[in-house]
Amino acid sequence: MLTILGFAMIATFLVLIMLKKMSPIAALVLIPALFCVFVGKGAKLGDYVIDGVTSLAPTAAMLMFAIVYFGVMIDVGLFDPIVRGILRFCKADPLRIVVGTALLAAIVSLDGDGSTTFMITVSAMYPLYKRLKMSLVVMTGVAAMANGVMNTLPWGGPTARAATALKLDASDIFVPMIPALAVGLLFVIALAYVLGRRERGRLGVLTLDEVLVEEPAEQQTLLVGAGTGKSRKSGGGSGTGADLPQQPEDDGFQGLDPGRPTLRPRLYWFNALLTVALLTAMIMEWLPIPVLFLLGAALALTVNFPHMPDQKARLGAHAENVLNVSGMVFAAAVFTGVLQGTGMVDHMAKWLVDNIPDGMGPHMAFVTGVLSIPLTYFMSNDGFYFGILPVLAEAGQAHGVSSLEIARASLVGQPLHMSSPLVPAVYVLVGMAKVEFGDHTRFVVKWAALTSLVVLGAGILFGII
Repeated sequence: MLTILGFAMIATFLVLIMLKKMSPIAALVLIPALFCVFVGKGAKLGDYVIDGVTSLAPTAAMLMFAIVYFGVMIDVGLFDPIVRGILRFCKADPLRIVVGTALLAAIVSLDGDGSTTFMITVSAMYPLYKRLKMSLVVMTGVAAMANGVMNTLPWGGPTARAATALKLDASDIFVPMIPALAVGLLFVIALAYVLGRRERGRLGVLTLDEVLVEEPAEQQTLLVGAGTGKSRKSGGGSGTGADLPQQPEDDGFQGLDPGRPTLRPRLYWFNALLTVALLTAMIMEWLPIPVLFLLGAALALTVNFPHMPDQKARLGAHAENVLNVSGMVFAAAVFTGVLQGTGMVDHMAKWLVDNIPDGMGPHMAFVTGVLSIPLTYFMSNDGFYFGILPVLAEAGQAHGVSSLEIARASLVGQPLHMSSPLVPAVYVLVGMAKVEFGDHTRFVVKWAALTSLVVLGAGILFGII
């Protein structure tokens, strides 16, 4: 019964948010609360929620102050030269912009933190997508998939968890997987090329000069979201983008307006060095990440905006993003708390493992790779790698399949995992991009699952799995 209710709860949640019948926050709270009552453990709902909130509180704190920090860095102009450089490279061509999104997300993902990756990628690319009226779900989908492939880095989390759970060396798991993961990343870039061509066919191409001079001189901005696109050339072609959500009306995002009063050109190198120092400290683990971003946000606000009214104005400007993201994380804590506390996730995983046909025993690495795609989407990495992977590895060993192969196969589901409603970083992505979570899910699931299968296929082809 717990197995059925667990699948029913997840299916209900996904259907309601994809059909936009409920907001993600409401669905993350009310649906698990209702199913907790169905399971007969309504009296323990409070304990489950508190456990979930306690486990995710540091993540929520990190996201809150990270959003403030990077928001201030955008305000003061730290990323302006980067985006102008990207614009000149992309030449206002939607195809190049989408491919550039994939490359930027993959490069920034080297720090091993999905939230930071999404904040930097969206900060750099959002003005381009808004200015050229491109589909924002293309940006979020491509960034999530690129980050998902790179999330398998030994310091990214899944590889370390697999190594710990199976008592293996992380390098023995990861290094042989590099060719398969490289194929997966190339597939994401190729997919970005296809999606970019579709966007180009739908929107056409502006020259750089047209982008820069489109507004009257006294109102000229480089990348203001309210641009009309009246100089856009007809793209022709059949790419209508009909399956993409309609772009929302401009939300007042001021992009990279070179005349905005928050710019601090004299403090550019201070802000650049502060950001490098912050990311270095994060990678070197000198302090917990929430503490680093808390200190960084406080220092950035104090130095760039020494007057209290200006600080309050900057905090107010980013309050919506902070509330949306942190609220979503705490709401997700209800979902994960009930899913784990009631035992539904354990029963679901056991049911899947028990229903593996006996004839598949010698192919447990392949089975593990296939199962990792839905399981890492429906449950946390901790739950999968510490709860399910040891069972799969034991079953594999009984049929002569090494734990190393099982561990490598367990990584292939990460491109889809990064868009899971149980991953706090995805709320940073959709929140900063101002994309509905349901729209992102509907767009990305099929492509991310295909990316995972490509990685699995490459692993088998190269003899890694």
